[in-house]
Amino acid sequence: MAKAIKSIHKIEFTEEQKRSQDLLEVENALLENKDSLLELLKTLNHMHDRGVLSMMSALFGQGDKVMDVLVKKADTPETANMLKNLLLMVGVLGTLNVKQLEPILVKVNSGIARVAEAKVTDEKTGVFDLMRSLKDPEINRSITLLLTFLKGMGEDTSSLERNTRLPEHQRQHQNPNHEM
Repeated sequence: MAKAIKSIHKIEFTEEQKRSQDLLEVENALLENKDSLLELLKTLNHMHDRGVLSMMSALFGQGDKVMDVLVKKADTPETANMLKNLLLMVGVLGTLNVKQLEPILVKVNSGIARVAEAKVTDEKTGVFDLMRSLKDPEINRSITLLLTFLKGMGEDTSSLERNTRLPEHQRQHQNPNHEM
């Protein structure tokens, strides 16, 4: 019959064995992440070549002064207005129907491509040239598209707008007897 174990001896590693095991662990991690690390090193090298690392080092070295300048700059009416405008623009982007916008953007890109290919000349376009160009089906479609767009812009959309008045005018409108 087996004897009962009365004492357990913990295996203790020497400092050199611990170090060797740690190095092996780091080596395995490096090998597992080789591609990522090589890409990171490339990026760091590009940042070094362009002086970005030096600039970041200087920024961190002068952290309090930089933070003071940033806080002072952020505490201006222009910055507050910029942030409000940015939030408004992000809100408007959320209301855009991308499915409806895509065909228009494709047409705009096509127009830009044609302008990029066109040669700049000193020829003047006269009234008769404009009239003649109306017979071109592509130009006719473009003009019809523009007129439809302008008609849509002219529609009354005040019921769709979230904020149609400036803040100072909103306050007066809410309480007409209130004086500023």
